[in-house]
Amino acid sequence: MENKAAIVTGSTSGIGLGIAHHLAAKGCHIVLTGLGEQGIIDNLVKEFKKQYATIKVNYVPCDLLKSEEISEFCKAVKNLYPDGIDILVNNAGIQYTAPIEDYPKDKWDMMIGITMTAPFLLIKEFVADMKRKGWGRIINMSSQMGVISSPEKAPYSAAKAGLIGMTKGVALEAAPHGVTCNAICPGYADAPIFHNQIRSYAQQHNLSYDEW
Repeated sequence: MENKAAIVTGSTSGIGLGIAHHLAAKGCHIVLTGLGEQGIIDNLVKEFKKQYATIKVNYVPCDLLKSEEISEFCKAVKNLYPDGIDILVNNAGIQYTAPIEDYPKDKWDMMIGITMTAPFLLIKEFVADMKRKGWGRIINMSSQMGVISSPEKAPYSAAKAGLIGMTKGVALEAAPHGVTCNAICPGYADAPIFHNQIRSYAQQHNLSYDEW
């Protein structure tokens, strides 16, 4: 894994941050991208550079809901790594829960945009270089909700199931070229997306965060 170049989306907190640390510890160069105040992000980059002195670490901003920003993000990454990246972890995600009849259309669009369209565009942009080099790893962060579901999560489950389907198709196309594509389906994790969900449920049921 040494000197491989990796992108991890949603890597400023939660699971994505943990993945970025793990790859950095293995000697991978890291491209961080995700949400957060600039001061926090600057400190995060400094922390990585101090802890993993032998690798390159860059933060490249990108709004994954905007295709034009994804395009600019890809150009910026290719300027950093002209030979292409080796590892792509599509980890960024959002959560919104509501009964299907109350689910806002704009939240549906955001769910599909972050969970499916952004990974599609990033894979589309970077997989050719992986194939050319004969090695690549694509990891798509799905969810147990992409395999099962629960009330008020129909759109989330649909998006995560769709990501699994895309993963299967990409895996079959890329395998002959030494490139793998896999989906991970975690359960609940100690991450901001889960804490926000607890706050939402607690508010709906007039309970405190700790009570829920």
